[in-house]
Amino acid sequence: MTTESPETDSGFHVFDTTLRDGAQREGINLTVADKLAIARYLDDFGVGFIEGGWPGANPRDTEFFARAQQEIDFQHAQLVAFGSTRRAGGSAAEDPQVAALVASGAPVVTLVAKSHDRHVELALRTTLEENLEMVRDTVSHLRAQGRRVFVDCEHFFDGYRANPEYAKAVVRTATEAGAEVVILCDTNGGMLPAQIQAVVSTVLADTGARLGIHAQDDTGCAVANTLAAVDAGATHVQCTANGYGERVGNANLFPVVAALELKYDKRVLPAGALAEMTRISHAIAEIVNLAPSTHQPYVGVSAFAHKGGLHASAIKVDPDLYQHIDPARVGNSMRMLVSDMAGRASIELKGKELGIDLGDDRDLVGRVVARVKERELRGYSYEAADASFELMLREEVEGRARGYFRTESWRAIVEDRPDGSHANEATVKLWAKGERIVATAEGNGPVNALDKAMRVGLERIYPQLAKLELVDYKVRILEGRHGTESTTRVLITTSDGGGEWSTVGVAENVIAASWQALEDAYTYGLLRAGVEPAV
Repeated sequence: MTTESPETDSGFHVFDTTLRDGAQREGINLTVADKLAIARYLDDFGVGFIEGGWPGANPRDTEFFARAQQEIDFQHAQLVAFGSTRRAGGSAAEDPQVAALVASGAPVVTLVAKSHDRHVELALRTTLEENLEMVRDTVSHLRAQGRRVFVDCEHFFDGYRANPEYAKAVVRTATEAGAEVVILCDTNGGMLPAQIQAVVSTVLADTGARLGIHAQDDTGCAVANTLAAVDAGATHVQCTANGYGERVGNANLFPVVAALELKYDKRVLPAGALAEMTRISHAIAEIVNLAPSTHQPYVGVSAFAHKGGLHASAIKVDPDLYQHIDPARVGNSMRMLVSDMAGRASIELKGKELGIDLGDDRDLVGRVVARVKERELRGYSYEAADASFELMLREEVEGRARGYFRTESWRAIVEDRPDGSHANEATVKLWAKGERIVATAEGNGPVNALDKAMRVGLERIYPQLAKLELVDYKVRILEGRHGTESTTRVLITTSDGGGEWSTVGVAENVIAASWQALEDAYTYGLLRAGVEPAV
């Protein structure tokens, strides 16, 4: 079932093409189940239109349209089928590709049409007049079938530069035939905002058509170009979640919508939906199996992260001094990064963020600042290892290390066998709750063997550790000495199923650095689980 969103009645369209254009990104290969899941998220977000693909072009898209209308109760979005104008020399009523658009059941159809004269003559191999007839016939036929029709004018801006009168003729023809919106496409992504604004303004004045914008990001200007088109009078924006798309991508849905809502004061989403933006961005990234961009505007984990001591001092007085919006409005949050750039304000704000009362103790804060700077000089990095920093901060506040276990020694052995295989074995000797523990385990590498041995030794005493899982492991060779004598930093990310945390270790030996990070990871996991210290 589809229902028309109030947003589509209000005069401004947010049109998402993640499932078609976004899926053309290198490295993305969506199943039907993936497309259904993304469509649900986009509908929850409140976009007005979801372009699902090209029915009839491949079995997957045909199946998607059939299942989407049976399995998704659209609350905000209209489902859109994508296709092209009929073939030259034929009729829309008899064109099988046009018939597949109707058969899809989608209430809205987006037609791609040629608007660049050279593409008409060289790609379609037909006349300029026949191309106009193809647009007129196909739009009219689909309108007669009860479909809302949008027309994408492919390569419009390049075509306008080559032959502006013909490009505008395509816009007029589509509008006269019944197209609700004509979308001007920067297909090659080579335009700049001032050029976009000038062309859209002129075309709007000369044709009187309702115009939309579809911008590729080849110059890094897709979001800016989209907003420039809005400034010029476009009332329909085509975007993809997280900017996915072929080559370098499309206009990113999330900064475009955030700008419309927060900077232009346009209500293009249902009430409260903007606060779900960060969650939905990350959820879609998980479905397409691409790590969310940490530095993406509005929704990246670093979008409201502050590192410099000067910034922190100002933010302590008023967060708005270094933030253009309240991050909660887009479902994000402010983060303080602790590094060798940290000052007192950074530490105080980070303590507040972690729920640790520093009690306005200037000596305590000074000790933490000095310790951070000293350890970062040795190669530690706390801006990416909040859990290790919190353990260090608690140690300073409580006057002792958070002790669940104590390491007596550890050993890792890598055996190279004559048949080319390898054996990795680790032995750890630990103390916990007054008991000496010796445990041995094998793994698929020395660090994995140490991890398993630690679990073997400690899970009997701390069953909470059974839930922990190492989900990421990064090694960095630090500047200074080179080759095998280099200092190594290891970052480990651990999950307990309810959240993730990162810990750091630094040593001249990669395994020793890994052991430090593992110790912190297990200690922090027990702290999160509410276990009282025992050593």
